[in-house]
Amino acid sequence: MAGAPSYDVVVAGGSIAGLLCAREIASAGHSVLVVEEDYEIGTPEHCGGLVSSAGLGQLGIVPFGDTLMHRIEKARITSPDGAHSVTIDARRQGVLGISRRELDKQVAHQAQRAGAVITTRTSLQEVTETGVRVTTGGGAGRDGGSLIDCRTVVDARGVSSLVQKNRTGVIPSAQYEVYADWIEDGTVEVLPDRQRYPGFFAWVIPSGRGRGRVGVAGRGINVAEALEAFLAERGGSSGSGSSGGRHSTIRRIFAPIWINGPIKRFYDGNVITVGDAAGQAKPTTAGGIFSSGMGGMLAGQIISQYLDGAIPDMDAAGRSYQREWRGRFGREFGRQLLARRILERADNASITDMIKSVPPGALQEISSGHDFDFHVSAIVRLLGVSGAARTAQGMIGSELRRVLLHRPNGKGRQHQ
Repeated sequence: MAGAPSYDVVVAGGSIAGLLCAREIASAGHSVLVVEEDYEIGTPEHCGGLVSSAGLGQLGIVPFGDTLMHRIEKARITSPDGAHSVTIDARRQGVLGISRRELDKQVAHQAQRAGAVITTRTSLQEVTETGVRVTTGGGAGRDGGSLIDCRTVVDARGVSSLVQKNRTGVIPSAQYEVYADWIEDGTVEVLPDRQRYPGFFAWVIPSGRGRGRVGVAGRGINVAEALEAFLAERGGSSGSGSSGGRHSTIRRIFAPIWINGPIKRFYDGNVITVGDAAGQAKPTTAGGIFSSGMGGMLAGQIISQYLDGAIPDMDAAGRSYQREWRGRFGREFGRQLLARRILERADNASITDMIKSVPPGALQEISSGHDFDFHVSAIVRLLGVSGAARTAQGMIGSELRRVLLHRPNGKGRQHQ
């Protein structure tokens, strides 16, 4: 279409993966447009906001003061009956609680300074068959939008891109931002309960000064009701005008999360998929700042090589990008999926037995040597102690052995 705006790349979605992809492309001297459907970059804040300082460093991010909210010192996992818990010292892992809203804005600033153009309240509606053209909402033109010429499209629209493809990996979640006197600064809480939160858990992530993010997710449940019940048990009113409650809710966010791991193909023609849209969030926790952000970075670097002529076509670029990401995360995500299968099949009694059987020595080992961004080794250590191993073995048989091995296909040396 004559007179249509033209960019080398259009990125659909202004979250961490899309913005890092745009930053890399613009830094290489290519033109890139980021279109974000919401009113504001970083809103709504779907993520719990946990990431390691080492992971942020690999993404080329030094968090601003507004981005860094809290340093996490320990994580406590509590049994469904509330009678037993294990506590992991997280200080050596450098875990940070950050504001995803501010982190996304910080990376948007990096991308803009590199030369990217960012627009909000604009959504990808169509990729045309002739070359690659993108119809965006919010402008004048065909179907109420505007046509934009580009050579490549990056889909960074998050879980919404996966809902139409495969609903089995999507589960609902609710997360409230609250002020509460029972939030322990520096301590993340994980509360599995097969009956209340089937397939997932409840969580408390502190932000400092009595503030935090409290959430639940689970298959086939009303997450709003489940979260309200959790908050009621912790004590007090929902903060809707009462002065006597022990917590006050200042923000409510409802969003689906993806737990089935990476999709089969990260590329299709001239469209490259990154971040949550590619299933690059952890199957165990649905967290994905580092793994999704790295997906965006790798895609941006490889797309830039294609635009420079170093890679012959987009199919070759897509294969290279998928190979790079899977080389970094594929084995870890495969083992996380197997660990998830074990934990999903556990009933509350089995979960309690696992937590009760973890010896202090295992907790010390996990605290001193395990990586927050590649955490299956910690889960393996917890499952690998004698009592927990027997419990898990009874639930899922030979699949436990596959988790205890380095390789998801069951081949390789046993984890020491």
